[in-house]
Amino acid sequence: MDPVDRELVRMLRVNARTTYAELARRVGLSAPAVHERVGKLEASGVVTGYHARVMPSALGLGVTAMVGVFESEQKADRDLAAALAEMPEIEDCWFVAGEESFLLKVRVPDMPALEHTIAAISRLPGVSRTRTTVVLSTRWEGRIPDGDCGARGRS
Repeated sequence: MDPVDRELVRMLRVNARTTYAELARRVGLSAPAVHERVGKLEASGVVTGYHARVMPSALGLGVTAMVGVFESEQKADRDLAAALAEMPEIEDCWFVAGEESFLLKVRVPDMPALEHTIAAISRLPGVSRTRTTVVLSTRWEGRIPDGDCGARGRS
């Protein structure tokens, strides 16, 4: 990616609805050239999609929790990952290094729903136990570095 591609990605992350004409004006190219570049960014997998960011509480999802999943000795993480993917309460799932094998972001309407979800996760084959942290409030979410963070502070 060259600097123009990076700037296009940055602008699309700020507002994915920005028109090709506006993107073009900001990077000093023609709208067809920007359209072609964005198409290449999509085709190469740099841009993986566009979505509406919504307030979970407005959808009735007032409780967010991070759930660490510890696998049993009979690991079957592919099967476990597939089973976790079937649970609509799980918004994000990461396979992680550390004590837990998976870290999940769970969103549910209330505490009884969280209790039910944790129990369902615990019953899955391959799960030995879970560890849950309930989110009290969200300061920010969804921030993705622009890719130049590693260069900061270097001389």
